[in-house]
Parts: sequence; structure tokens; C-alpha cells
Amino acid sequence: MPPRPEQSAAAAGVSAGRLTTHIDIQRHSRASGLPSDILLRRWARAALHDLQLSAAITLRLVAASEGQRLNRDYRGADYATNVLSFEYGFADSKTPERGRAAGAAGAAIAAGALAQPTLGGDIVLCVPVIAREAREQGKSLRAHYAHLVIHGVLHLAGIDHQTPRSAARMEARERRLLAALGFADPYLLAH
Repeated sequence: MPPRPEQSAAAAGVSAGRLTTHIDIQRHSRASGLPSDILLRRWARAALHDLQLSAAITLRLVAASEGQRLNRDYRGADYATNVLSFEYGFADSKTPERGRAAGAAGAAIAAGALAQPTLGGDIVLCVPVIAREAREQGKSLRAHYAHLVIHGVLHLAGIDHQTPRSAARMEARERRLLAALGFADPYLLAH
């Protein structure tokens, strides 16, 4: 039986065209109802394809305690937040120390399995914060995860929302990507 598309070589990190990705999923939360690895990868790949970037990234789903610790240690804010992005820049197989820096997915860079240059980084998704926000904003959990995975990938690529102009550009890109995936505008609250 042939592999399903989600289990294809492209999903495992082998080139589909010129862009290659390796997306490692780490689950450190016991919550139920989380999106599948297939969906998490699909959403991340949509953003990477739009950016025309090869990447080796890790998506890490965590409990509130880890989310709070990371936010405190790296951003100086002592509370759990929905998504954190840790960008390791662009790496290539000629600089294996950069590959090691990019979490578990960085091994694909160090092994020379991905096209170069390759964006490396970790995206941390705080499960209870995302669930609470989805309820408060009247969104489906799936839609909120899709938004935050895309949001995190854009941050890895250096896109931010620090000024009104950069926020407008980032939000427009998120809206376009999410619409292409069948999701509503994440900035319109259902309430």
C-alpha cells in the first residue's frame, strides 16, 4: 500500500521541489483534543511554503509550568503565554554546530539531509493557554492552533508585530494563509 501523503518523503523532510522541511513534534502535555502531528506539520509547512523557506523546526506542546518558565527565562515575563519562537537563524550542513542548536530537527541539517540554507528554530505552544484563549475568543481549538503555528513560523523567519505597520503586514499574511487552509480571520472575535 502506498504511503498517505502525510507520511510521504516530503513529510519526513525529503525535498518536494526545491524546499525541504523537517518538522519535529514534541508533546509534553497530557491534555486531550490536541491537533494531530499531521495537522501541525501541514500548518507549519503552509507558512514555510509561503515564505519560500526550507526549515528544520521543532513544535513543542507544553504545560503551563514549562510555558511560564520559558517565558520568564527568555522574555522576562513571569506568566505562561500562548506561543514562543526561538529562532536559530539559517544553518547549513557545513556548520554542524548550527544544526545542533536547532533542537531535535537540527539533526537533519547536520546530516546534510535538507536544502540549504535552512531556517532552524523551536516553536513552543502552551496547551492550557491556547485552550483558554480559544474558549474566550469563541474559536475552535483547531483554528487557534493553526493560527499560532503559522504565527510562530513567521516569527522564526524574522517577521514581527512590534510596530503598527509590521503588525498589519503580519496579520494580513496570517489571514491569507489561514483562509487558504479553510479558517476564518483569527482577529475577528466570535463574541
